[in-house]
Amino acid sequence: MKIYKRLFTWVLLLLPLALGAQDGFGFGDSSGLPGASPLSVEIGGEVSAEGSVFFEDLASLDRFKKSSFGNIFSGRLNFKASASSAEAHINLKLKPVHDEVSSPLAFDEAYLRAFFGPITIEGGLRKITWGRADSYGPLDLINPLDFRDLSMLANPQEIKIARPMIRGIWSGNFSRVEALFVPWFQGHQFARDGRWAPEQFSQLPAALVESIFWDKNHTLEFAQGGMRFTGTIGSTDLGFQYYFGRLQRPALYFIFSPPSPIPMPEINYNHFHHLGLDFARVIAGFNLRAEGGVNITGDLDGSEGNIENPALIWSLGFDRALPWGIDLNLQGTGNLRLFHSKIDDNPLLDIEAGTDISSTRISGILSRTFLRDSLELKATGLWGIEDRDFFIMPAIVWSQSELMAELSLGFFGGDKEGELGQYGDNDFVRLKLSYRF
Repeated sequence: MKIYKRLFTWVLLLLPLALGAQDGFGFGDSSGLPGASPLSVEIGGEVSAEGSVFFEDLASLDRFKKSSFGNIFSGRLNFKASASSAEAHINLKLKPVHDEVSSPLAFDEAYLRAFFGPITIEGGLRKITWGRADSYGPLDLINPLDFRDLSMLANPQEIKIARPMIRGIWSGNFSRVEALFVPWFQGHQFARDGRWAPEQFSQLPAALVESIFWDKNHTLEFAQGGMRFTGTIGSTDLGFQYYFGRLQRPALYFIFSPPSPIPMPEINYNHFHHLGLDFARVIAGFNLRAEGGVNITGDLDGSEGNIENPALIWSLGFDRALPWGIDLNLQGTGNLRLFHSKIDDNPLLDIEAGTDISSTRISGILSRTFLRDSLELKATGLWGIEDRDFFIMPAIVWSQSELMAELSLGFFGGDKEGELGQYGDNDFVRLKLSYRF
């Protein structure tokens, strides 16, 4: 939290220096400075009233009395100040405070951007997207994800966690090159306890679970970075990228320290190199998108039990307008482990013992609008092939100008040992009313 407070302070200090100095600290007042341009300031946001009820809490009156409707209120405040050569963005999330420790404000993004001809330099807290996939693509690996509330799975951008980074972008007529540096590391976030805590955590010592949430990676030892090139050839969009960093899922392994016969569990985030390419093109009315690549870890022959094996990664998807005004977005995503035959069957000796050689997930959105697009019926779904589990979220959305109302249902099911199936008792209904300004 200290680093975010410092960043906020620097943004507030640098904003008038970067923009106001050349514009006379006024809204649209250049103060007669040579080459100065008017300062443009935009303020927007969203205010929402929202309540959720879990079906299991309706089983009895006593359980219903002890249930919670969630935060009820939430909001956003977005600030943007821009001139001809620079921009500053601060996007805040607002939430009610139920204790003396939490803050009512949290950064969604906060960054500065400067323009030097075809080159753009950015610095700050950013959420960025790599690859072509619409959701949870294997090439979109810069920002970790917040899994502390899995009812938000249908909104991948919402659960992204902004990371501090420096990014440079060169833009040409039909191509673009970007390079970024992330000085610190953060893995995916998970609930420590409660209904959204992964089942795996219940089997670990409390001290070990605590180490997963310990913020100890703010050193250059955990620095990450990469480059991405995108271009257009005819009607085909192509992309190539390289990234080095650490896998964002924690790896649990055991250390044997003689003379003690008891193995001691440890948590680590494996280092890896990533190579990827992507492709997008319209073919026969299908907006096709494809991604492929490889994650190369330090276990180059599959014999290191405390390091994940290298893996091939892929995604293939499309969106298509169907008859009767129905829109379909469908995507398959997965990975295929290399050197799978070298994995030991003993979970004390290999972190991947007892797992499948592949992991495949199908995601899709089916939607139809009515009443001049003011009413939308849609269904979002995730299906884990190897895990034999699923998440389905049907919804009715009504919107009129800046006002929006949404009624949605969430259902988890399938194998209780699957990543989604373990939450089979967490089916819910949600009503949300929001106003954007």
